[in-house]
Amino acid sequence: MVCVWCACRSDHGSVSGNSLGGAGSERIRTPPLRERKPRSLVPGKTLVIVESPTKMKSIAQYLGDGYEVLSSVGHIRDLIDTKNLPPELKKGSLGKFSVDVENGFEPYYVVSDGKKKVVAELKRALKDADELLLATDEDREGEAIAWHLLQELKPKVPVKRMVFHEITKDAIQKAKDKTRELDVALVDAQETRRILDRLYGFEISPVLWRKVGPGLSAGRVQSVATRLVVDRERERIAFVSANYWDLTATFSTEAAGSAFDARLVRVGGQRVASGRDFDDSGALTGKAVVLDEPTARALAAALEAPVAPKRVSSMETKPYSRRPAAPFTTSTLQQEAGRKLRLSARDTMRVAQSLYENGYITYMRTDSNSLSQQAIAAARAQATALYGADSIPDKPRTYAGKSKNAQEAHEAIRPSGEVFRTPSEVQSALRGNEFKLYDLIWKRTVASQMADAKGQTATVTIEVGPTATDAPAPADATAPVAATTAEFTASGTVITFRGFLAAYEESRDEDRNTDDDAKDAKLPVLVEGQALGLDELEAKGHDTTPPPRYTEASLVKRLEELGVGRPSTFASIISVILDRGYVSLRGQALVPSWTAFSVVRLLEEHFGDLVEYDFTAEMEDDLDRIAAGEADRVDWLSEFYFGSPKHPGLRVVVDNLGEIDAREINSVHVTDDITLRIGKYGPYLEVVDPDAAPDATPRRVNLPEGLAPDELTVAKARELVDAPVAGDRVLGVDPATGHDLVVKDGRFGPYVTEVLPEPEGQVDPATGEVVPAKPKRGAKAAAKPRTASLFKSMSPDTVTFEQALALLSLPRVVGVDPESGAEITAQNGRYGAYLKKGADSRSLPDEDAIFSVDLAAALELYAQPKYGARRASSALKEFEADPVSGKPIKVKDGRFGPYVTDGETNATIPRGEDVEGITFERAVELLQIKRDKGPAKPRTTTRKAPAKKPAAKTTAAKSTATKSTTATKTAAAKKTTATKTTAAKTTAAKPTTASKRAKPAGEQ
Repeated sequence: MVCVWCACRSDHGSVSGNSLGGAGSERIRTPPLRERKPRSLVPGKTLVIVESPTKMKSIAQYLGDGYEVLSSVGHIRDLIDTKNLPPELKKGSLGKFSVDVENGFEPYYVVSDGKKKVVAELKRALKDADELLLATDEDREGEAIAWHLLQELKPKVPVKRMVFHEITKDAIQKAKDKTRELDVALVDAQETRRILDRLYGFEISPVLWRKVGPGLSAGRVQSVATRLVVDRERERIAFVSANYWDLTATFSTEAAGSAFDARLVRVGGQRVASGRDFDDSGALTGKAVVLDEPTARALAAALEAPVAPKRVSSMETKPYSRRPAAPFTTSTLQQEAGRKLRLSARDTMRVAQSLYENGYITYMRTDSNSLSQQAIAAARAQATALYGADSIPDKPRTYAGKSKNAQEAHEAIRPSGEVFRTPSEVQSALRGNEFKLYDLIWKRTVASQMADAKGQTATVTIEVGPTATDAPAPADATAPVAATTAEFTASGTVITFRGFLAAYEESRDEDRNTDDDAKDAKLPVLVEGQALGLDELEAKGHDTTPPPRYTEASLVKRLEELGVGRPSTFASIISVILDRGYVSLRGQALVPSWTAFSVVRLLEEHFGDLVEYDFTAEMEDDLDRIAAGEADRVDWLSEFYFGSPKHPGLRVVVDNLGEIDAREINSVHVTDDITLRIGKYGPYLEVVDPDAAPDATPRRVNLPEGLAPDELTVAKARELVDAPVAGDRVLGVDPATGHDLVVKDGRFGPYVTEVLPEPEGQVDPATGEVVPAKPKRGAKAAAKPRTASLFKSMSPDTVTFEQALALLSLPRVVGVDPESGAEITAQNGRYGAYLKKGADSRSLPDEDAIFSVDLAAALELYAQPKYGARRASSALKEFEADPVSGKPIKVKDGRFGPYVTDGETNATIPRGEDVEGITFERAVELLQIKRDKGPAKPRTTTRKAPAKKPAAKTTAAKSTATKSTTATKTAAAKKTTATKTTAAKTTAAKPTTASKRAKPAGEQ
């Protein structure tokens, strides 16, 4: 028989067990291979393919001679862009989704444009190899990358799957010696998720384009995440604040430094209301008495009277014990890094990726919080060495709790190696956020194996009163004051044994309606019946607060609680909703845009199931079943798209959408006469004046930029509507043109402009009326008025005519550079005042300098090199060679902001990303994303051919699409074998190799 690996006449009986196939194995079906000469008996090299180029050097060093380590730089293939499909395949679902939904949901893959050089290099290296190790990450994405490599490279040598979750010498050596088969179920789960997202996005996004606005997108998880943020804002809009008062007293004993604060909890035997006693409608939910301001002040005056006794009525002491938190999962790391380090989820994952690839921590995408025996021993040993033998419990701690829908288990995120490196040992090698995150991971891991913290919690109750019987009660008091007894309480915890707190303390989300006075107090030694002195008594008013907006950390936590998405995808999901403009950051809070309200409303009303939290979580459960080999991908996708008795299919929903009232979807009715509209250029208020004619055009009022949805109250809307229109204020007449100069308020702020006269009309001889002139075809476009934004120091109400003239005169010519002869101008731009000389610009210190800078000062400024973030001639950061182009990568600052470049491809750094935090891996990723998008489409002008010269008819050459069967996926031994074949296709217009999974043999 012909060997399935190298086409020699041997059964390779030794190739079994850990390989992807073996003697008698039919799991891997390679294309028919040509006869080749038997290989030399001299041992050759082994080719190892990893995902990231950063890993290459370390892994090659650990493997030693005889191994060549190369990187795929992530995925090498993806679904083909439908416009690049051959004409004969553009019909039907394949032309819409690049997925043939009518034939088993078969995807049509193609090598990404930016990966052709990578694939070519891998193929070249494979020709000289005697063995191939696929060492991509051990998760669904990594498994899929390995399968795509197998499909594209078509190896004729033994192939093994090598997995590891930390990059240390010992881990790499063990992974090399303990390989496994490719897990077809994981590949199926990843492919199902990819197809699912394609179907979801390609069916729903066009509806959003038509009914809400261009450029919007819908996604299976991103839409649910957006709904969460919008729902929270809706809660804030509906929230009604409640006002209540209480008393805070400062008591003391005769001992020095014994003062402590206590809060009023009862008066006259009735419990006093606190923030927790009110619901979000402002209603009281329990049987508590609400103190108003007059009552609280009267009670304070009565209790301060010298005749009112103050004594300790009870003193309770309870043992306190607190367990350490579990080691980090992906989700908890993102949450804690957000709270403690103020890192976004995306930045957290980027820094963690760098730490992993450089061998500092274990794999950072994991749902497991368990530690290996080796890690437990390392953590206990380090805790003992640093904090003493009594800092660890007698038995090692084990953690088995996992999040809902936990994916295939890895170890928790921890420092790598058999002996953890302390933060002080890595401080010289790690900088900035890398060091901070490693320090956080190290502390959490070591603390997780340490002893409980122990102590005592004391709660003291102080009775004050009864008050004097003649203390007057105010007429409007809502609680008894006279002849009554008041109770105050305070609690405090004393830690007697720090345990794990010596290494680490987990941060926690604050309760929004917990009063500051209710926090732990430092209590002196007290005994029941002891008399106390009252040093101070203060009446305080409080207002209940609305539910807090989500932060990235709390949104990650909520998504995980709901079982929506995967912790490994949370960072990218949040990035998407930020980049799409569905949410914005105000500090750390996520604020939804009005566009997000329109999108969520449309989805709720017309695609209800798809943004339901439970339904989305059910889909995650189903994907996990596919990953475990317990469900079939085709059956599940068929139910999702075509429908099932339980849910209508996506196709059925889209086909039966009916009429969608776009105007209503993009409207929020504030009052009977004020409506918020979400328009193409942003939100605005539309006002129907009561005295206006029925057919009159409603008045429009711009919303101030940055006004959050919950801040648009009825009162605020009325204020905006009733405010005088600044645009109606005429400043004067320009003596040079005779045109009126006015100040207006626009979408991007106030500005001044000139009012151009209407074009002269012609007299209609029949009626004698003047008819407005119509522009003639081919005539030059009408002149546009000059406009200029106000300086930040100017106001529409106070800007003067002289200032308007000056603004409209910009740009101001400063002079001519005597060396180059180029004109230097001073002008105002989006990012402030600056000088411009050709393509070279220099920032000015402030806006006033636009009118004061002279030629000498300008030349002096240009004589200096650009500095800081504005340096153009030198790079902000430099990295090693890009694995695709082979050229060094640099981070630079350009006209439109910072970007990364390898000299061939420029990729903008997304707004909000820390330039200093850009790593080599992130730079490679940005360049690859840019390459995958392809070059920008040039603007073209279609000209009509002359009538007498018809264009010559040409026929484009067509090449017949070829199909070849390629490698299949390998299922686990206990599972039914599933096969995948790939058909290669070649298009005439774009000769790229594309592949489509064919049906398994025997399927009709």
